[in-house]
Amino acid sequence: MALLKKQAKEGTCFEKPSIIGTRGSLGLVDADVIPKYELTVEDGRQLAKEYSRVLMRKHRARQKAETTLLRLKKEAIEALPEHLKAAAMVPDLTPFPANRYMATLTPPIEGYIDKIREATAKATGKEKLR
Repeated sequence: MALLKKQAKEGTCFEKPSIIGTRGSLGLVDADVIPKYELTVEDGRQLAKEYSRVLMRKHRARQKAETTLLRLKKEAIEALPEHLKAAAMVPDLTPFPANRYMATLTPPIEGYIDKIREATAKATGKEKLR
């Protein structure tokens, strides 16, 4: 930050876009390929308002989904018999188990970890490093 302030005082700040990283790598482009926009302050305000509207739409949609889930949860609890309804109303404050495995989309392959451990033990025990 101090370097940028110093460059601004000296007038050596970069006034045009420069190449970031190696040419053509990781999707980075040359400075002449970067589109140039001529925006006024009013254009900036309009873009900011539109962006704010988009964010508010997303926020309201999320709130609506959460409200719907809570309403459905209450309806499901009300549909339970009395003895189960009382148990469902008690909040479960037990901590999540720390040793629980990560959730996966597919079931684990039987014996996979054992094969990996055997291969590791075999590779580290007998082979030379170089």
